[in-house]
Amino acid sequence: MASLIRAASAAEIAHALLSIRAVFLKPDDPFTWASGIKSPIYCDNRLTLSYPDVRTLIDESIAARIAELYPKVEMLMGTSTAGIAHAAIAADRLGKPMGYVRGSAKDHGRKNQIEGHLEFGEKVVVVEDLISTGGSVLDCVLPLREAGADVLGVVSIFTYGMQKGLDRLSTEHVCNTSLCDLDTLAKVAVAEGYIKPSDEARLLAFRDNPADESWRA
Repeated sequence: MASLIRAASAAEIAHALLSIRAVFLKPDDPFTWASGIKSPIYCDNRLTLSYPDVRTLIDESIAARIAELYPKVEMLMGTSTAGIAHAAIAADRLGKPMGYVRGSAKDHGRKNQIEGHLEFGEKVVVVEDLISTGGSVLDCVLPLREAGADVLGVVSIFTYGMQKGLDRLSTEHVCNTSLCDLDTLAKVAVAEGYIKPSDEARLLAFRDNPADESWRA
């Protein structure tokens, strides 16, 4: 099955995310993050699960990227919660086992943080839906390493490309490959009329320094 699937281009993924409103672009009426930062973009990749064509496009692309970049992978691990379903579907396409990692260990039962059967030294690829500051994916990668997994890398659906996230992943020697990024999505959004051409620079200015709200001017 793995040889029959292909990875969609970043532009194809961008078109799909925009078409189902998994990504909202509102530079004139920004969203407010929990930190208080104003953001012109909101990404909810959980919505992709409700659209079979988009879901198939994304999960076959994830599987194809993993097969291409990590041919020795033995297990896929999803990030809780948004990465779980995508990891399961991609693992099915590849014929590989999967599991997932909670943000923290349970406080009852077996008190697991890692769910699924993981052998010491097993070669793992992490599946994540969104990379922003890198915190949630590291909450998955670091416990896996502590449990003895050989984490080969991360494959994610979308990345903002924020410097903080790039730096955090680099510090922990984590390699991420995203199906789509903000630069591509902004270009597609302009071409398809979701935003004005002048808004593209505003989106990228936000990405480059989220704490500086001068992009709103």
